[in-house]
Amino acid sequence: MSTSFFRADTIGSLLRPAWLIEARKALRRGELSVAGYKKFEDRAVAEAIALQERCGLDVVNDGEQRRLSFLGSLVETTEGLTRTTALTKPWREDDGGVEQLTLGLAVTGRLRRRRSLVCEEFTFARGRTEMPLKVTLPSPLMLFMFWSPEESRAVYRDPFELFADGAEVIREEIRELQRLGCEYIQIDAPELAILVDPTARHAVFEANGISPERILTDGVDLINSLADAPGIHFGLHLCRGNNDGRWLSSGGYESISKAVFGRVRNYSSFLLEYDDRRSGGFEPLADVPRDSFVVLGLVSTKKNQLESAEELRARIAEASKYFPHDQMGLSTQCGFASGIKGNPVDAAMQERKLRLVAEVAHSVWPSTHLK
Repeated sequence: MSTSFFRADTIGSLLRPAWLIEARKALRRGELSVAGYKKFEDRAVAEAIALQERCGLDVVNDGEQRRLSFLGSLVETTEGLTRTTALTKPWREDDGGVEQLTLGLAVTGRLRRRRSLVCEEFTFARGRTEMPLKVTLPSPLMLFMFWSPEESRAVYRDPFELFADGAEVIREEIRELQRLGCEYIQIDAPELAILVDPTARHAVFEANGISPERILTDGVDLINSLADAPGIHFGLHLCRGNNDGRWLSSGGYESISKAVFGRVRNYSSFLLEYDDRRSGGFEPLADVPRDSFVVLGLVSTKKNQLESAEELRARIAEASKYFPHDQMGLSTQCGFASGIKGNPVDAAMQERKLRLVAEVAHSVWPSTHLK
């Protein structure tokens, strides 16, 4: 297990430029060649890396500019999913509203990997920066978003069989990244934090025949098994859903902290959402193993308002009551664009928030990189 940690970390997706979104539409209409489109992607990635560098972050990634969503490396490069608008999930808003949204796919066949997406992401990004480079991968349990009790059971009797196939897709991506020299992989597992909210847990899992209890045992063990590649630092990111500023669940980590933190011992660090009241208190940090590192996601990517540096420092001090101060870092609470549209934050505010992460982290912890 790697012991490299970064004080000012990045979570993943950055806002996609309007010209990149238009180029993707032109590609779909047949008005732009694949080669032509790749030039737009390359430019977007280069600009995303440059943004993170000038903001002073200690580690960068490619901003997930090549993906339709953060799930890209799991669903855009595999077969076994069919387009549908019938499968929806209840996404919630701060005003109390709930909107049933679809990701447009359902599992109707065996999941098989066709190609790698992250290898293109990593090799291009590696040539554009001398900074430490992170690659993000989704948890295979996120395939619950595409599990249809009516359609998927024809090929998978049990959703955990689907998750196991998804895990093999992610393992192959990790093996490829290891061969290419990647040293930092983040697994995004918002499905675990959905369990903290009884309403969301029922609507998302129980109503669809997926056992929450098994997610905290078999599912967590599956996630832990991914982090098995010598020389790579593995981080586990837990948030409560991120879709154009909407979210799936609300509540503190205390209902899952012992089950998760004590069971995923292959992970060196935990990147946790703590940007607002929905995240609960810092008390569950007491359940994180003391040989781990915690990245506090205190800066919101859902709101177009800049946090106060003084408030962030005060919250870091509060968190230090439950976990060693010297074993923490700072980040945004999630990515800025888990889907292609992105959160209701403008590009200027995105940059200000990333700068804030770096400035506060470096003032609180003068040592930016521990090894």
